[in-house]
Amino acid sequence: QARLVESGGGLVQSGGALRLSCSVSGFNLSYFAMSWHRQGPGKERDLVASISKSGDSTYYEDFVKGRFIISRDDAESTVYLQMNSLQPNDTAVYYCRVNFWGRVVWGQGTQVTVSS
Repeated sequence: QARLVESGGGLVQSGGALRLSCSVSGFNLSYFAMSWHRQGPGKERDLVASISKSGDSTYYEDFVKGRFIISRDDAESTVYLQMNSLQPNDTAVYYCRVNFWGRVVWGQGTQVTVSS
C-alpha cells in the first residue's frame, strides 16, 4: 500500500527557510515521478514543483521558481522540498503526491506558516 508522510513544516519568519521531507513506503520510489503541492487558507490545492523518476528533470511553478528546490533520494525513499526566501503568501499546507499506477496518493500534509 503506497503511503506518503510529510514532515518539516513549522513557523518561520519572512525571508527564512525550511526543508520539507516526504517519506514514502509501500513502493519503490525510483519508479515514480513525484510532486509537491500546497493549499493556502481558502484556496485550491496547487502544484508547486515536480521531479521526474530519474531526478534529471524538474519543474517549478513561477511563484516558487528561483526560491524552492525539489530533490529526491531514492535510497532513503524520500523526496525533499528546500524552501528559501519564504514569504507570508507561502503560508499553506504542503502535500506530496504520487500517481501510483493511475491512483493518485497524497500525504497528510505539513503546515508551513510564514510570519511577516
